[in-house]
Amino acid sequence: MSEIELTKDETDRIVSKIKDYFSNELDQEIGGFDAEFLIDFFSKELGCYFYNRGLSDAHTLFSEKSEEISYLVQELEKPTI
Repeated sequence: MSEIELTKDETDRIVSKIKDYFSNELDQEIGGFDAEFLIDFFSKELGCYFYNRGLSDAHTLFSEKSEEISYLVQELEKPTI
């Protein structure tokens, strides 16, 4: 898995959410620079868990849909005598 680069807009949105969280939930102020460090930390240390969960969910969905398609194809079979 390659490291994901966030766009400036994505980073700004996440920084804003982190700052809001610290302010509203923890009653603390955090600067944008510190919030960006948190983003880097969480993406490096926890990102693989979310990535792997996403892959697992995609695999499960793919398996379910493949099985469904298999049944649909079987229903198309013509009877033989």
